[in-house]
Amino acid sequence: MRLFFSFCFFFMIIFSATAYDPLDPSGNITIKWDIMSWTADGYVATVTMNNFQMYRHIQNPGWTLGWTWAKKEVIWSMVGAQTTEQGDCSKFKGNVPHCCKKTPTVVDLLPGVPYNQQFSNCCKGGVIGAWGQDPSAAVSQFQVSAGLAGTTNKTVKLPKNFTLLGPGPGYTCGPAKIVPSTVFLTTDKRRKTQALMTWNVTCTYSQFLARKHPSCCVSFSSFYNDTITPCPSCACGCENKKSCVKADSKILTMKGLNTPKKDNTPLLQCTHHMCPVRVHWHVKTNYKDYWRVKIAITNFNYRMNHTLWTLAIQHPNLNNVTQVFSFDYKPVSPYGSINDTGMFYGTKFYNDLLMEAGPSGNVQSEVLLQKDQKTFTLKQGWAFPRKVYFNGDECMLPPPDSYPFLPNSAQGNFASMSLNILLLLLFISIW
Repeated sequence: MRLFFSFCFFFMIIFSATAYDPLDPSGNITIKWDIMSWTADGYVATVTMNNFQMYRHIQNPGWTLGWTWAKKEVIWSMVGAQTTEQGDCSKFKGNVPHCCKKTPTVVDLLPGVPYNQQFSNCCKGGVIGAWGQDPSAAVSQFQVSAGLAGTTNKTVKLPKNFTLLGPGPGYTCGPAKIVPSTVFLTTDKRRKTQALMTWNVTCTYSQFLARKHPSCCVSFSSFYNDTITPCPSCACGCENKKSCVKADSKILTMKGLNTPKKDNTPLLQCTHHMCPVRVHWHVKTNYKDYWRVKIAITNFNYRMNHTLWTLAIQHPNLNNVTQVFSFDYKPVSPYGSINDTGMFYGTKFYNDLLMEAGPSGNVQSEVLLQKDQKTFTLKQGWAFPRKVYFNGDECMLPPPDSYPFLPNSAQGNFASMSLNILLLLLFISIW
């Protein structure tokens, strides 16, 4: 029995540690319901989804939101979104509701829908940007008209069991909580209006729930060592090994190969690591006061384009980034005074789209960093990152003992050079 409880406690520790992101401790998606007006049998509400995650976004095919009605509510109409199923509305005569299901499932509308179906911040196919990358793109909204729902603050019952797919599993939503009503500012900024009732739902992400294997891996190389440290074998699992495609296969010439499947199953290029994405960190040059790194991101999935991609890296010298070429860069300081984490992302209309596997399936940049003489060293793998996240998911790093270390001869040369300088100075002082 003691062994059983120890195992449960150990599992809980692992689960909680995986669900908590130390580089983005306050990151979440907040779903806010604002009742804007009452109707004959319910209300009209504006639903706003704010992505407060610094470097994790929702990519194609977009978000899917679900909940369970507390009573016998129906959805009379929606603007800016739609439910995937109408349900059984046979008891209604005359006006037929948009959805009669007890557990509706809502998706965003696609771009280009008629103007009378649009709502502010809607119709992006469910894509929501990361807060750290572009706060204006980190929001999605729609309007819902609920019936049979109560017409006062006391008779309205909050929906339950909220679920969020973004686009796959990984998000866990808490219960809806009534909060102070949202205050709005009119366009002329001379008058404030207020929602009749507001409640919030907070959803947090766990990579442990999203998938059982990582979705990316990291490889290393350096100018001072001919050894290239590859991604670990089967870093992302080898379940897709039977269906992978070799780089020289004739299958790659078939039409429709790059079309995504409905279940989002990948079609990967055959590699020893079998990861959809690989991040390569190369220590390129060592100057007197600076050092230079080259970063390359390669996509091995023939069915996936990565829009609004992000790359978060933790390294102690990121507090002295001097210049970033080809990528945009923003420091991420989860704990204020500690500035060892940064977020890289593509430059708009240039390389913000990481294409599917093939000749164009990679993006590259170089980073120039100023040395901090108190901490800088190339020994013992210091020049390589501590953590790497692609699109918010942590990538698997190689084992530390495989890093390309400085050769012994180089360390000996550094020591002998220092000794020679010391003897020279001593000789000059005596002379």
